[in-house]
Amino acid sequence: MTTTTFPWPNGKRAAISLTFDDARLSQLDSGIPILDRFGLRATFYVTPSAVEQRLDGWRQAIATGHEIGNHTVTHPCSGNFSWAREKGNPLEEFTLERMDAELIDANAWIAKTLGATPQTFAYPCGETTISRGATTQSYVPLVARHFLAGRGYNNEVHNAPMHCDLARLWSAGVDGANFAHLRALVETTRADGGWLILTAHEIGEKARQTLSANALERLCEFVTHSNSAIWVDTVAAIATHVAAQRNA
Repeated sequence: MTTTTFPWPNGKRAAISLTFDDARLSQLDSGIPILDRFGLRATFYVTPSAVEQRLDGWRQAIATGHEIGNHTVTHPCSGNFSWAREKGNPLEEFTLERMDAELIDANAWIAKTLGATPQTFAYPCGETTISRGATTQSYVPLVARHFLAGRGYNNEVHNAPMHCDLARLWSAGVDGANFAHLRALVETTRADGGWLILTAHEIGEKARQTLSANALERLCEFVTHSNSAIWVDTVAAIATHVAAQRNA
């Protein structure tokens, strides 16, 4: 079966997941109201310390159908980032055991605090390995063990549903993107029958790591148009469908 004939539900031609990282407050204040107005469900990859800033807001997001995903406890990334060195958790100094604890502890905290057990994971900074040089190891197998799906970051193309690695899905970083760019990504995905995952951080006006509220609103309007033939849903919902079709 090729991607162009993949059986998306209800006659849809392609799928899109809107994802947001780090539990930024602007996601609650600006992003979710836009999504809710269009009846769209998104996936939010969170860390405990960020969620604690506004627990009620994240509980309400879950109540309205949005997915909460695991983004680790301490957001470990490469020590090439000065802030990762300052936090004392650069990936180059991690072991698989330490990373496993990050995944398990974040899952437990989210389940206890928000009442939702994460089904999917997002790799902080899109990085999938620990240590360095000859001792480098992938932690994708850990993600595959604990989650239905794992999402990468800043990848080049959409996912081919019959061929993608569910434990290492590709996503397009869209911070700073205008609507024309977002529309082009959607149209390319629709033509190929694929699964596009978009990743942003802040929602608001022009700033670092920010998708404008206007661009998000226009995207939501575009994909919910009656002629769009796009299925928009959470990473968990679409991954579940893809896995079922593969098993069939």
